[in-house]
Amino acid sequence: MKNEAKDSSSRSTRIYFAADVHLGLRAGTNAAERENAFVKWLDKIKADAEAVFLLGDIFDFWFEYKYVVPRGFIRVLGKITELTDNGIPVHFFTGNHDMWTFDYLKNETGMIIHKKPFETVMHGKTFFLAHGDGLGKEDKSYMLLKKIFSCKFFQRVFAFLHPRTGIGIAKIWSKHSRLSKGLSEVFDENTDRLLAFAKQKLNEKHIDFFVFGHRHTPQQVQLQNNSLFTIVGEWINGKEYAVFDGKQLTMHKS
Repeated sequence: MKNEAKDSSSRSTRIYFAADVHLGLRAGTNAAERENAFVKWLDKIKADAEAVFLLGDIFDFWFEYKYVVPRGFIRVLGKITELTDNGIPVHFFTGNHDMWTFDYLKNETGMIIHKKPFETVMHGKTFFLAHGDGLGKEDKSYMLLKKIFSCKFFQRVFAFLHPRTGIGIAKIWSKHSRLSKGLSEVFDENTDRLLAFAKQKLNEKHIDFFVFGHRHTPQQVQLQNNSLFTIVGEWINGKEYAVFDGKQLTMHKS
């Protein structure tokens, strides 16, 4: 079925969305506690999940060397594998922190990897799903950085670094990030670029649900023609997620 998430009549029609767990980040709640909370959430939803969409920045840093992957996250990866082994599709969207995903997560956990926005139809409703970085009028400096990080040549150069060096550089970079400094984002309907992007997209075609991560501020805004814009929130402090029951998309806290 082209561009359509798996629909199993034998399961409850509950589809889950989460983003911005930033596993490995030493900010906000304790990193180990955050990972354990996320594992407990995955274990809880496996009872009625039809599908799970992880909308980017699940890891604060991720890079797959040829023979090495980042240390840690075994509980999360094991629980995700348990879901996929039980026939529950888990969709993983690369974010700006974990874009260096190649084949390990797909082959070892069974997740479906998305490196671009994904449009799909579920229960007769059209969804536009993405992490959210690079959409709309992003600042030029960030877009240049994203272009560099997405460059295969740069990725090959980084891969030549010893993992201790490469991952060490990433951890230093993370310490200077907005998240590590405890800075929060403020959502403004008049200036938010993701909301502006969704409104522009509606001029091209109808979308029932826009669902994004990246911005960390859980929001739902009703748009024209019964279209709903949603930012699912984050797990550094909030442990927020969204659920689609076949008719409505609602926000929750773990």
